[in-house]
Amino acid sequence: MNLTTICSEIDDFLQIGNVTDYPNALNGLQLENRGTVTKLGAAVDSSRATIEMAIEQGVDLLLVHHGIFWGGLTRILGPHYQKLQRAISSDLAIYSAHLPLDIHPEIGNNALLARALDLPNPEPFFFKMGRHLGLASNIVLERDALVSRLENVLGAEIWICGAGPQTTRRIGLVTGGAGSEVETAVYEGVDTFITGEGPHHTFALAEELGINLIYAGHYATETFGIRALAEKLGREHDLPWCFLDHPSGL
Repeated sequence: MNLTTICSEIDDFLQIGNVTDYPNALNGLQLENRGTVTKLGAAVDSSRATIEMAIEQGVDLLLVHHGIFWGGLTRILGPHYQKLQRAISSDLAIYSAHLPLDIHPEIGNNALLARALDLPNPEPFFFKMGRHLGLASNIVLERDALVSRLENVLGAEIWICGAGPQTTRRIGLVTGGAGSEVETAVYEGVDTFITGEGPHHTFALAEELGINLIYAGHYATETFGIRALAEKLGREHDLPWCFLDHPSGL
């Protein structure tokens, strides 16, 4: 498969050019190779570890959710040089999709997690950066049952501040690190807010606001979309693919 062709296809499918993102996200192809794709890899982060895993498994296009430039403009020295040098010398291309993958209605992190949790009729939620970045669902569900669903789907224990009602009626979901925006969730009318992680002070804030705040893991909530993207491309173009699992525990 031609690298330019498959990257253009991803750009169009995820509407890369139409989604405003954080300045250092740099969605799209971040590092090219010699132009050929024979195997896809999917990873949440473009870390030295996942790059090494991709090279070991014969991947020549690595799809990631968090790209290689999150730290902003920097000198290409030390670990940053070593990571890039390793990828370039191994002919590994890297493509990143952040918010476009979070919010995609078909294979987005939010959509797939809501589906896995069996949340009915998800609707747009959490307006930031000119668009809705999450989903909300009206559902009468015991809080403990929701926690059990999350732990079963994600395969890990979660953190919760149970300051809201024991029986939930409106659940908001934003994968990743939206915990600092608890007040936005409350303003938009949810009694339970699920995200990946947030700062320490949000515990007291959630208690004061009377909301169930659930941190299910930044990494854990963002494995869905990138895996689904690789699976879709692999199926449509008859390309082998693999998921490179390197959890942070956060």
